[in-house]
Amino acid sequence: MNVTNFLKHHYRHFNAAALIDAAEGYNKHLAEGGKMMITLAGAMSTAEMGIQLAELIRQDKVQIISCTGANLEEDIFNLVAHDFYERVPNYRDLTPADEQALLERHMNRVTDTCIPEEEAMRRLEHSVLKFWEKADKAGEQYFPHEFFYQILKSGELEQYYQIDPKDSWMLAAAEKNLPIICPGWEDSTLGNIFAGHVISGDIKNVHTVRTGIEYMIYLADWYTQQATEESKVGFFQIGGGIAGDFPICVVPMLHQDLGRTSVPLWGYFCQISDSTTSYGSYSGAVPNEKITWGKLGQDTPKFIIESDATIVAPLVFAMVLGQ
Repeated sequence: MNVTNFLKHHYRHFNAAALIDAAEGYNKHLAEGGKMMITLAGAMSTAEMGIQLAELIRQDKVQIISCTGANLEEDIFNLVAHDFYERVPNYRDLTPADEQALLERHMNRVTDTCIPEEEAMRRLEHSVLKFWEKADKAGEQYFPHEFFYQILKSGELEQYYQIDPKDSWMLAAAEKNLPIICPGWEDSTLGNIFAGHVISGDIKNVHTVRTGIEYMIYLADWYTQQATEESKVGFFQIGGGIAGDFPICVVPMLHQDLGRTSVPLWGYFCQISDSTTSYGSYSGAVPNEKITWGKLGQDTPKFIIESDATIVAPLVFAMVLGQ
């Protein structure tokens, strides 16, 4: 029994049924000519979501991605330093002294996974700094993801690859030159490193790496060109936070601030979230709240799966991929 048949046989109620409905809605949206944005919050790259996300990219089942700076860089960290990662299955039992010992070994913990600073972060810094400095001296400016695309396409990291390259979603995205939105990139390891190099004078122009406002302008242009009544853009949100909150606002901005009222609303919406609805929690808000902000319509297909994205997203993706 393949994954899809297993899910359809066993996942019949509650969040399990919502998973089936969302996956079938995703497929229906694409079959009707729609496009899809996937948003990545948290540390989905360190959870190795790239194994399936890369295949979605290759099969043209996602047309644009919005992600945090952490997800942008951590896919490449995993690509070049996977063998140096350490898993800590008993992370709940760690004492402050245990955490200090990890710090002293330069092992940065993300839940049960430790990312090695030297082999991952500093290795990538060594490469990206050359591209930052080259652009800075030439008076050129690029988005964070564009710098990563330049590095990956140059091949200079290939000597360090420690996973099958087909499991890296950033490599798949670079090969297709997939549009990426990375709001709040400065809230990332390499964002901090870039700030350090600006402070030290290695980088003269802080705008050598383009900003989040420019990302919104970029997204507004993309959405205006790509979203039509015949080919609406769907929104598949993994987790909450800025990766989802930022791009979904492009539609009300286009309508209310630019008067582009002919641009359609998002044509599909799904969120996988473990955030509960509470006072002021945008990540935990039910999809209908987005109607009041001009993001979704009353007839937009809407799904919410209240569960762990690292468990749920691979299952949804398996159905979308026909596995």
